[in-house]
Amino acid sequence: MTKQLFAVLRSALIAPIFISIWTWFLPRWFGGARAFEQPRLLGLIIATLGVLLLVACAWNFAWRGLGTPAPFDPPRRLVVSGPYRFVRNPMYLGLLVTLLGEAAVFPRIAAGLVIEMALFWLGATVFVMTFEEPVLRRMFDRDYAGYCGNVRRWIPRLTPWYAPPHLE
Repeated sequence: MTKQLFAVLRSALIAPIFISIWTWFLPRWFGGARAFEQPRLLGLIIATLGVLLLVACAWNFAWRGLGTPAPFDPPRRLVVSGPYRFVRNPMYLGLLVTLLGEAAVFPRIAAGLVIEMALFWLGATVFVMTFEEPVLRRMFDRDYAGYCGNVRRWIPRLTPWYAPPHLE
C-alpha cells in the first residue's frame, strides 16, 4: 500500500501541471489577459466531466499501475480498470472533453481552443502510435495485445471490457 500512496502523491503533483498547461497557460498565451472573461456556465458541465475523467485516469495510473501520467514516470503495471475498460486512451479523451467544455465556457478563446484540440489530438495520436504503444507492447506483451484486441484506441466501447483475473 505504501507504493500505491507514493504513486498517488506523485500523480497529485504531476497531473495538475499537465492539465494546467493545456487548460490555463496555452489558452492564456493565445487568448491574452482577457482570455477568461465573460464565462458561460453551460460548458462548465462538459468541462467538469472531462476533469472527472482525467482524475479517474490519474487515480488508476497511480493506484493500479503505481505510476503517473508523465512519460518519465509511467505505470509499472498495465492499467485496464476504470475508464480504461472502455477506451485505451481515456486520459487524452478527458483532456479533449475538458477543452471542449472550456471552449463553451469562454467564447472569447473558443476558436483558439478548437485549434488547440485539433493539434493536441494529432500530437497525441502520433505520440501514442510511435511511442506509447510500442513501449507497452514490449513491457506487457500478450496482455497488452489482448487488451488492444478488445478495447479501441479512441472510440469508447458501449460496455466495459473485463480483463483476465491476473490483470485486475
